[in-house]
Amino acid sequence: MSSQTALDLPVERRILRRAEVEAKTGFKRAHIYNLMKEGKFPKALRLGVRAVGWDSAEIDQWIADRLRERV
Repeated sequence: MSSQTALDLPVERRILRRAEVEAKTGFKRAHIYNLMKEGKFPKALRLGVRAVGWDSAEIDQWIADRLRERV
């Protein structure tokens, strides 16, 4: 049996819409976009003329990195 932690397990990779990113991070739209502008949050992917999304693996990694920083 492997000694992987929950943070090291492979994740399903998909496109997250803004509401899902807000729910995962606890941040609202303006804060997410401010962090993106500062280079402190994964960039959104353009999905269409008026639609953006985020790579779920990048968001999960960003969250895992924040959790590791507090140790």
